[in-house]
Amino acid sequence: MVIHHIRNATMVIETNENVILVDPMLGRKGTAGPTFTLFRFKPQRNPILDLPSNAMEIVNKATHCLITHLHPDHLDKVAEKLLKDKQTPVICSIKDASTLKKRGLNVVESINYWKETECVGGTIEGIPARHGYGFVAKPMGNVMGYYIKFPNEKSLYLSSDTIYTKAIDKVLTEYKPDISVVACGTAQLDIFKPLLMTMDDIVKFIKNAPGKVIANHLEAVNHCPTTREALTSRLSNLKLIDKTYIPNDGEVLKFE
Repeated sequence: MVIHHIRNATMVIETNENVILVDPMLGRKGTAGPTFTLFRFKPQRNPILDLPSNAMEIVNKATHCLITHLHPDHLDKVAEKLLKDKQTPVICSIKDASTLKKRGLNVVESINYWKETECVGGTIEGIPARHGYGFVAKPMGNVMGYYIKFPNEKSLYLSSDTIYTKAIDKVLTEYKPDISVVACGTAQLDIFKPLLMTMDDIVKFIKNAPGKVIANHLEAVNHCPTTREALTSRLSNLKLIDKTYIPNDGEVLKFE
């Protein structure tokens, strides 16, 4: 398995059989939407940086697209147009399928929570995700993580935009994924509690993960203050850095 980290939560999973684009935010700097905060963090239009130069070469090879939820930093207008124009087969949560079909996307499979579905030559199971601590999770809407298994490949858990919950703990401790992906930007709006795991919960996730961990959702949108440098420092102090990848945009990770 080869994983191409593109930007934010956008990645490409490359197997022997398929090339799966995940949560595509493909627009140029400042084109995905307005600033997410006005005063807690520096107001900037998102994304706050451009795609790496090698991004579209691998994105254009995608045979499928997997979407965890409908926020513009996980599916922007540029990505929607690309998916519609190419009629790329889309896999998504059962709760998002009708909306994406209305937008003209080619939804070929909708995934349910805690149900293993055969698709893309393997199986994908929907895992509950909670996009924020406390009240803010409700207006943030539906989010789904995915536990993915392909023949002769490492098992992969995409936890998506979530805080640490019993569902996350169950997957890490019972399913024991070989590779886990966690959103580490500690996103927060001007009001309400954080939308993603706090640093303490990121540490808990990495400690409980049985295999390697990929940290994403970093340094791409203005409401995510955690930097790669800060995360590296914290994990190094706790001797967790050796099991964690903190890829730069455009970096390619290979798993035998």
